[in-house]
Amino acid sequence: MKYRTLGKSLKVSAVGLGCMGMSHAYGAPADKKEMTELIAAAVDMGYTFFDTAEVYGTPDNPHDNEELVGAALKPYRKSVVIGTKFGIHFDMTATATNKPIVPDARPEAIKKSVEESLQRLQTDHIDIYYQHRVDPKVPVEEVAGVMQELIREGKILGWGMSEVGEETIRRAHKVCPLTAVQNRYSMMARHYESLFPVLEELSIGFVAFSPMANGLLTGAYGKDEKFDRETDYRSAMPQFTPEAMDKNRDLFRFLKDTAAAKNATPAQTSLAWMMEKKPWIVPIPGTRKLARLKENAGAADISLTKAELQQMDEMLSTMEMSEVFGGSQVKSR
Repeated sequence: MKYRTLGKSLKVSAVGLGCMGMSHAYGAPADKKEMTELIAAAVDMGYTFFDTAEVYGTPDNPHDNEELVGAALKPYRKSVVIGTKFGIHFDMTATATNKPIVPDARPEAIKKSVEESLQRLQTDHIDIYYQHRVDPKVPVEEVAGVMQELIREGKILGWGMSEVGEETIRRAHKVCPLTAVQNRYSMMARHYESLFPVLEELSIGFVAFSPMANGLLTGAYGKDEKFDRETDYRSAMPQFTPEAMDKNRDLFRFLKDTAAAKNATPAQTSLAWMMEKKPWIVPIPGTRKLARLKENAGAADISLTKAELQQMDEMLSTMEMSEVFGGSQVKSR
């Protein structure tokens, strides 16, 4: 495994492991023993960067994922980097599979969240603590001030924000420098590339979630794929409809051909594409399978020339693609 630096000094594996899908949004939670073994295997492979959040769980256990990650990483705590998130809860009164998000970044809510996350993660500090979504009712400067306080207390080592734009980043960074921004980014969702000059200027890392468009870019799904409507967000994602599969044929063919030329897989190619763009971009694909874990790690070894990268970008910019899931609805509290 190769390694990268987020912000000024947070060294992480070039590919991280997004743990959300083990407990949340991709069907019923996976077997805890199997996932604990998978996380241990990731550490053995050189993964050092693990991502979770306080809300990744089920109605029965809303904090399932932090508990899983905390227990699984406890034996390796000194050699791994854990990122978790605060500042939202789900509107459980909604009937949608992907329930609306309700932001809450009041200082008292943040301070309660960090204490509870520390307990669930079985640790005395969180390496990077992200504001999960901006709360329009709490100025970002106030949130940054709380982060400054938590850093002084040693409860967090650094902080970040998720799904944010330039103005918010600059305002937050002035009060307490950000280590990383965690935004949605894939070959099908490139709107945040406009942030790259800002992140470079401020020495802020970019953590890419959903780097394979919720798994679509692995090439593992067909037109007749069925997902559980109660527990699996993919059942409501536009890129998994039969019509979208038809619309994305050229994209799948392009990925397959590009991968074959590099002796790689489509998943590896889509990860390598973003990692080659900047040395401070770190994707965090999720998986429940050992083979995928190994495959994703191998993406860090694939090289693309500037000319190849430019050609890929040009193709992606002109190619027909379906709509892609852009995140759950955000509601005001």
